[in-house]
Amino acid sequence: MRYVAAYLLAQLGGNDAPDAAAIKNILSSVGIDADEEKLGLVISQLSGKDINEVIAEGKEKLASVPTGAAAGGAAAAAGGAAAAEETKEEAKAESSEDSGDDDMGFGLFD
Repeated sequence: MRYVAAYLLAQLGGNDAPDAAAIKNILSSVGIDADEEKLGLVISQLSGKDINEVIAEGKEKLASVPTGAAAGGAAAAAGGAAAAEETKEEAKAESSEDSGDDDMGFGLFD
């Protein structure tokens, strides 16, 4: 991700076709050593492409990823609320049962 971010920063700075040296320069300015293999992969995948089109394609792909929220939104929310309420009740029951002195004779600040 850092290589893609550096590539985008180079483009925002006016470099339409960032090379390895430009990306290394950006990364080294924040103390990151570049991995040649990852750097080469990013450059090979993005070179010659319009970055706006790449971002638009990525948004389309992310839009098709199921998140689970749409497939039963209200029912899942209601189930989650019920589960949270049960957890609260269990915690109250455990805390009332565990009223003994388990500090072995000394406290945290003794």
